[in-house]
Amino acid sequence: MAHQQQQGELVIEDRGSVLVVRVDGGPHSLFGVQIADQLEALVNRVDRDPGVHAVVFTGARPGRFVSHADVRWLQAEGAAVPELSRRSASAALRLARGVDSIRIPDEVLNKTPLGGVAQLDRLHATFLKMNASGVIFIAALNGSALGLGAEFAWACDLRVMADGDFFIGQPEVLLGIMPGGGGSQRLPRLIGTHRALVAILEGKPFTPAQALANGAVDDVVTPENVVTRAAELAEYFGQRTKGSVQAIKRSVYFGGSMSLSEGLHIERTEFLGTDQSQVGQQLMLQYLADIDSTGELPLYNPDIYAEALASGRVPQVGTANAAVSK
Repeated sequence: MAHQQQQGELVIEDRGSVLVVRVDGGPHSLFGVQIADQLEALVNRVDRDPGVHAVVFTGARPGRFVSHADVRWLQAEGAAVPELSRRSASAALRLARGVDSIRIPDEVLNKTPLGGVAQLDRLHATFLKMNASGVIFIAALNGSALGLGAEFAWACDLRVMADGDFFIGQPEVLLGIMPGGGGSQRLPRLIGTHRALVAILEGKPFTPAQALANGAVDDVVTPENVVTRAAELAEYFGQRTKGSVQAIKRSVYFGGSMSLSEGLHIERTEFLGTDQSQVGQQLMLQYLADIDSTGELPLYNPDIYAEALASGRVPQVGTANAAVSK
């Protein structure tokens, strides 16, 4: 009897500039093709929406963020593709990327051996869009996450994890495979090459305390406070201008893994865009005017700096002084 892939959906709660998205992967909280398709649509939508500055992802069921990929999805797609050499696999993946770029309908593509390969490429493309977006993406890990669940969290910008008998990691080696959703690339960038290599080779996940100590997550809080803490971070980082966030993320995520000279080129390119932007010009002219009117550098006033961090931009000196006096 053929196994059916797990259905899933993203349940979206609109909180204005922040969206809280509950990932419902069915009874076992799995990440399957339906979740991947809906995630792609969501990322495209929020990236274009100037009113959305941050997205918080959390699991729909207590104790699970995203358990892991729907293994039936992985197994079925792997079986559908003829056994390939590494060179042939690389060529097939490049071909799939070209096929996806011309948007052949899924019902046609899925009848070919490239269907599953194209799905993997599209998922990687969605995670990369998250890394290149002006939206802040935060994983509120309300429980455990393995495999693709962990890779989804690694693709976010920040991670808050519930304290308790939970875990996060890459167990693929125990199934005779390896990470396929970016874990072998993003985890080393988070925690260092050797530490990530050992963790992926062993297949043993991190506890919340280990994940925090290694830098795999940014905060560990009680389970009932995970979404609250993630939403606080979303509001805080979401105060920054979307154009600046986008430029910084592109420079760090993409330039940071290039050679120094290539990375500096990415930085110069992104800097030029923000330097010429309307909001950048306005804030810099305001800063210069405040220096002229006060004879001091606004960012060397601790109260002004504190307000700038809270609001996401350096305030006018008069505004800052009025706020401080209250």
